[in-house]
Amino acid sequence: MVERLAVIGLGYTGLPLAREACAAGMRVTGMDTNPAVTATLESGRSPLPDVTEADVKAMRAAGFHATTDPGVLAEASVAVLCVPTPLDDAGGPDLTHVRDAARALGAHLKPGTLVILESTSFPGTTDGPVRAILEESSGLTAGPDFSLAFSPERIDPGNETFGVRNTPRVVGGYTPACTDAALAFFQRLCDRVVRAGSAREAELSKLLENVYRSVNIALVNEIAVTARSWGIDVSNVIDCASSKPFGFQEFRPGPGVGGHCIPVDPAYLTHWAREIGSPLPLVELAQRINSAMPSHVVRRAGQLLNGTGKELAGSRVLLVGVTYKRNSRDLRSTPAAPLARLLDEAGAQVTYHDPLADGWSPGGTAVPAEPDLRRAAAAADLTILLQDHRVIPVDDLPGWAPLLLDTRDRLRGTSAQPL
Repeated sequence: MVERLAVIGLGYTGLPLAREACAAGMRVTGMDTNPAVTATLESGRSPLPDVTEADVKAMRAAGFHATTDPGVLAEASVAVLCVPTPLDDAGGPDLTHVRDAARALGAHLKPGTLVILESTSFPGTTDGPVRAILEESSGLTAGPDFSLAFSPERIDPGNETFGVRNTPRVVGGYTPACTDAALAFFQRLCDRVVRAGSAREAELSKLLENVYRSVNIALVNEIAVTARSWGIDVSNVIDCASSKPFGFQEFRPGPGVGGHCIPVDPAYLTHWAREIGSPLPLVELAQRINSAMPSHVVRRAGQLLNGTGKELAGSRVLLVGVTYKRNSRDLRSTPAAPLARLLDEAGAQVTYHDPLADGWSPGGTAVPAEPDLRRAAAAADLTILLQDHRVIPVDDLPGWAPLLLDTRDRLRGTSAQPL
């Protein structure tokens, strides 16, 4: 029997999952509340750089259909929720999309359906609000009437090596039988599936993955700032430490953290920890350190300009590479956004060059784009390298820019100034 899968949310998580399911022979329907996304897919085009138009055409040939109509959820034997879990205005978890998706699904849920939440959240989300909404909306009971599980997404935008198929998949269910059902489903899509003891274990494992990175990035960022005051080259320090074949994993400092995972996931973990009365001060401190890195870049920019007899106010500053990650078009929570704002507040004239980020408007304010990097770097009082995309001739920058700040340690040994 052909599995009928409904993927709710067709963004960075849901669309790659739908693509893999189509390739595995499943009948897949995608639902998204954004009509622009569904219209793009229905026309055979892709709204995401990591899913090509050829992928979409192959999906369409396999029967894939995208819609905003929640009525299609009634046809699903498996439904996967891949909706965003952002932060609210106060910096806390915002489960609005998850709750809305659960209500839409619950209204059409039938006995025997497997429901899987992939959206990152704090422990207790799956067997708490999601289960309650599904049961209230459907009149069914999780466990006896339908299976419920959590399986965290592990999508890495721009990663050309690891995708849905070859990235191990963690699965934890509301009951052991729910876990069995989710395991059987993902074994058709993934080379390796790892069984968690519960949905809460799976939820916490996802947060641990990214908080681990957040804390270690904060550590090297803090050391980098302090080492500069001592006249020590932190890049060489990390190289030396990395020579140890055990007990050390290399992390590098940068202008801040971006994407969905590292800026957002620690807030979900610390919220949950405070709610249960066991706060995580180390994680909270790491968040503050990483969030402060754009301010450090601005201070460093001011120091370099002062060294040439100029002030930051009135200076022309060129930002090179403004997406949050190398070789990716993803602008979610890019540290370039707060950096541009801080530079603007300091009176600098900010422009940017990034072939992967056309029409960049952080905070709704457009920053002028510079299509000719050589000319723009030569005219700028200060050029700041934020992301070294392959499509950017980074190695030429030291010869083009009179003053260059390298926040990625990409141009060591040149005239570029380190972070």
